[in-house]
Amino acid sequence: MSSTIAELERKREAARMGGGEKRIAAQHAKGKLTARERLDVLLDEGSFEELDMYVEHNCVDFGMAEQKIPGDGVVTGSGTINGRLVFVFSQDFTVFGGSLSERHAQKICKIMDMALKVGAPVIGLNDSGGARIQEGVASLGGYARCSSGMFWRAAWCRRSA
Repeated sequence: MSSTIAELERKREAARMGGGEKRIAAQHAKGKLTARERLDVLLDEGSFEELDMYVEHNCVDFGMAEQKIPGDGVVTGSGTINGRLVFVFSQDFTVFGGSLSERHAQKICKIMDMALKVGAPVIGLNDSGGARIQEGVASLGGYARCSSGMFWRAAWCRRSA
């Protein structure tokens, strides 16, 4: 049991480090915050509850099987802003340039679905090079499985009414 806990702690630390110290330093050198730092600035202190921290991509082509980073380039979850519930995602440029994979998209869809159920807004902090080319259309196809496909239109209509 203790080896399982130790493995989870190792994965948690790896997820928190994103693409590693060198890439984090490169972000800072450009005057940019990391995905987690952006969420720390946005959300009320101590309110962030992360979801799917251990999710990794499922691509095995083009050497991707050897390049797995927990979190898969996007930090997702919920928190509060001035005490009000919000769901958030923050793309992590330090991990594969923040590029969208199938699992990355599924994480975003999951929080959109959760937000829709409770009537809370979704805030997306984008820092991405686009779709992950190694996965081809599967990366964009991840959004197709989102049950809240009409989410953005519904959110806009509520605000307009």
